[in-house]
Amino acid sequence: MARVVRFHSHGGPEVLRIEDMEVPPPDPGEVRIRVRALGLNRAETSMRSGSYIERPTLPSGLGLEAAGIVEAVGAGVEVFALGDAVSVIPPRSMARWPAYGELVNFPAKLVVKHPPSLSFEAAAATWMQYLTAYGALIDIAGLDRGEPVVITAASSSVGLAAIQIANIIGAVPIAVTRTSAKKMALLGAGAAYVVTSQEEDLEARLREIAPHGVRVVLDPVGGPIFTPLTAAMARGGILIEYGGLSPEPTPFPLFDVLAKTLTLRGYLVHEITGDPARLEAAKAFILDGLASGALKPVIARTFPFEEIAEAHRFLEAGEQFGKIVVTV
Repeated sequence: MARVVRFHSHGGPEVLRIEDMEVPPPDPGEVRIRVRALGLNRAETSMRSGSYIERPTLPSGLGLEAAGIVEAVGAGVEVFALGDAVSVIPPRSMARWPAYGELVNFPAKLVVKHPPSLSFEAAAATWMQYLTAYGALIDIAGLDRGEPVVITAASSSVGLAAIQIANIIGAVPIAVTRTSAKKMALLGAGAAYVVTSQEEDLEARLREIAPHGVRVVLDPVGGPIFTPLTAAMARGGILIEYGGLSPEPTPFPLFDVLAKTLTLRGYLVHEITGDPARLEAAKAFILDGLASGALKPVIARTFPFEEIAEAHRFLEAGEQFGKIVVTV
């Protein structure tokens, strides 16, 4: 028996239950992991509340990121051995492969031996943020040295990962945050500039920083911010949207899109994780960055497994700087 987190109805953090369940042996091609730490993501709060792109059959588990020790391997798995320290790449379905538990089975192709220098907490805070940022900035946008890049929700784990990746390749990360409360922390985290969207004229400030316009914008917010963002973009620019945090409607900036031939592109990390060649390239980039220290997960706060509901409340409050981790 092992403790797992499940929910029997959609709702707030209070619907999360810790239950004892029998975890089956790993199927062929799977790895069984004794979990030491979990990384939390907005997708999990969305699935719990019933607003996620995946609608599971209830009761359901959830969770996309975990790190721990290999405890068993299924038939055909030769890459991993008992006792290996590993972390998991987010699966396409967290209902099929939920990470919130003391014991979890994951496809071996989504399991990675992480650098020995990486703690379990940092390893659990790695793959969603860095794969998302790498896929958007490097794989899709082809961000280049010296280019400015606008990163909204910059104090989120993906935002901070994007700042670090931009710095690795010599781009110029422009962090956008709501107020000046996190300005110094963002500068300390590597942002070249910080723009406060509720305290400054966003379009004017971006035009001041990048007079020729910004080619690449990374945004998980949507809503009214689309108008000033696209107004400050360069001809032929690309805005990559990977979320929808704003509760307000998102306008379509027709005339800027036409005049500047802009690309507004939806993006999910599954584009990278579902393509073996692109995933291997991303893993190599990220593992190199972790090993060198150029990529370093920022952990906002850790919670014990028993406080998983409180961890979700903290995540939904939106005041964290970096990743929320749960230790098991």
